[in-house]
Amino acid sequence: MANEKQPVGTNFEDGLQGAAENVAEFHATEGPLKKLQHWLHQTPSAVPMIVLIASVIVFALLSDNFFRATTMSTILQQIAIVGIIGCAQTLVILTAGIDLSVGAIAVFSSVLMGQLTFRFGIPAPAAIALGLAAGAAMGAINGLLISRLKLPPFIVTLGTWQIYLAANFIFSQNETIRSREIGEQAPALQFWGLSIEPGGVKVLYAVFLMIALVAVMSYVLRQTAWGRHVYAVGDDAEAAQLAGVQTKRMVLQVYTLAGLFCAIAGWVMIGRFGSVSPTASTGQLGNIQSITAVVIGGISLFGGRGSIIGMFFGALIVGVFEMGLRLVGTDPQWTFFLIGVLIIFAVAVDQWIRKVSS
Repeated sequence: MANEKQPVGTNFEDGLQGAAENVAEFHATEGPLKKLQHWLHQTPSAVPMIVLIASVIVFALLSDNFFRATTMSTILQQIAIVGIIGCAQTLVILTAGIDLSVGAIAVFSSVLMGQLTFRFGIPAPAAIALGLAAGAAMGAINGLLISRLKLPPFIVTLGTWQIYLAANFIFSQNETIRSREIGEQAPALQFWGLSIEPGGVKVLYAVFLMIALVAVMSYVLRQTAWGRHVYAVGDDAEAAQLAGVQTKRMVLQVYTLAGLFCAIAGWVMIGRFGSVSPTASTGQLGNIQSITAVVIGGISLFGGRGSIIGMFFGALIVGVFEMGLRLVGTDPQWTFFLIGVLIIFAVAVDQWIRKVSS
């Protein structure tokens, strides 16, 4: 009846005592494929590392001469220049940009070092310093055009690639400075061509320089605020700017540093090849080679994801394929074929991994 009293302890609050606090819980079960996708997203250098290990094993089985210290040393020497230019390209692509002028900057910087020494009589150490400064300045020009004028990186660096390459030929007057002349009058220019032979295995100083640059930049990108800002700009420039990152300054700094690395690669070129030549193939192919190492190394062309260690693995993969196919006696054209397949595979994997963050 309406006037009957309810028993004590049967009100609403008492009825909730001991009840579960969670209204509803949803447990999403992830399969092995989804877990692999998440792991690869967190470890972008894993795929190129796996490909590198697999390719080394395959070529070691196909050729008895492949898995030797001398062969490994030769591969490292062959990728020294590409690895250093790849450091420059990595920084740029992490900011969602691209630099097609890296090879031209490297060759022009080497020509400046040589011509300033032999034509203008400037001491080699000073000429080297001026060449490095010129490389940084060329990179800064790229950065200014992209960050201040808001021009597309592809168009800007495509134009400066032609400009720097033409300036290289004009300034050098198509003159090649021979190795013997450099060795006699300016040995400092060939410094990175010197080597040590631990256990009878020849290792160029350039190899140690490349490894040192990769190690230092890996630490900088992962452990410093500047490195985190590079990733932030590449991931979402507008969000990074709202968070207080000076995106224009970051882009300028990245392209300037990339230019400096290219100039260092130009100095290494003199030591690696012995001579100073304006027609060095790096001027024409350096951009493609560096982009190849970056893409195969698992660095996203959309920016914001990847590691410089992955780029190093990518450069090693190219070197392993070139050396392995040569030892097996295969047509050299198969190298380009397989590298092309690897590039498409790397981009496809990157797209698949990016679905995790979307």
